[in-house]
Amino acid sequence: MELLLLLTLFMVAVFLGVELITKVPPTLHTPLMSGSNAISGISLVGALLSAGSGAGLWVNVLGFIAVVLATINVVGGYMVTNRMLAMFKRK
Repeated sequence: MELLLLLTLFMVAVFLGVELITKVPPTLHTPLMSGSNAISGISLVGALLSAGSGAGLWVNVLGFIAVVLATINVVGGYMVTNRMLAMFKRK
């Protein structure tokens, strides 16, 4: 039953994420990148808690993979945001 609840929550999150990204006009992509960085930071904290929970080997392995992917997402998002903001600075 708990697995069904988690799968349902995951499907809703994927659906809302796709709807959010596809409905945003291109002029708002930079502010959206900052918002997605904040969400990725929150998921990074959850992944760290999961990886260090000691609930089992698979939980630790999947938590570690989630930490790596979320870290890549956060660092890449900040790099892209920084490049976009640099375009508007005076030389």
